[in-house]
Amino acid sequence: MITVGINDQMDSMILEQELMMVTPQRREKALAFKHEQGRRLSVAAFRLLQTELEEKFHISGDLTFGYADNGKPFLLHYPQLDFSLSHCSKGVACAISDECPVGIDIERIRNYNRQLAERVLSAEELEATESHPHPDVAFIELWTRKEALLKMTGEGIRDDLRKVLYGPLYESVEWTTTIKQERGWICTIAAQKR
Repeated sequence: MITVGINDQMDSMILEQELMMVTPQRREKALAFKHEQGRRLSVAAFRLLQTELEEKFHISGDLTFGYADNGKPFLLHYPQLDFSLSHCSKGVACAISDECPVGIDIERIRNYNRQLAERVLSAEELEATESHPHPDVAFIELWTRKEALLKMTGEGIRDDLRKVLYGPLYESVEWTTTIKQERGWICTIAAQKR
């Protein structure tokens, strides 16, 4: 089973209360953010993970993270589950699977920036983006695919993002993208095909 949660309505969240609901490990990570917005997003993403684990997998125990050699987090006491968290100024997202590796990325839709696009998109992706009726949406959709794939593999951002969506790994992934222009975000889930 793969489950996905997205929360784009965090305005009423009271940070001090929510900080008490997360693990000490996550509290420390959240408090390391310089600005309150980063703290809020870090806590909200973890709370979403807690909610999804409890509702879909009936897990409410110790959610301490371990980290693979490549830096990808895993649940120390539930290693059979794969998960991914993401946040941006418009919301938080969480994907959990008990059957395959997953990655998720949520990004705010922002104005198209050609200089950035040239650095991270292949020539084909750049052409498709610029011929799209909404280049800003097309660019963020591609960006979330790249990030979700790199989170799924645990690689994180690497040097040449133009090559991320090519090759046998890309062909072995199932993609789900949600575009919420009215809410200002795009979210993509990458799941390894079984």
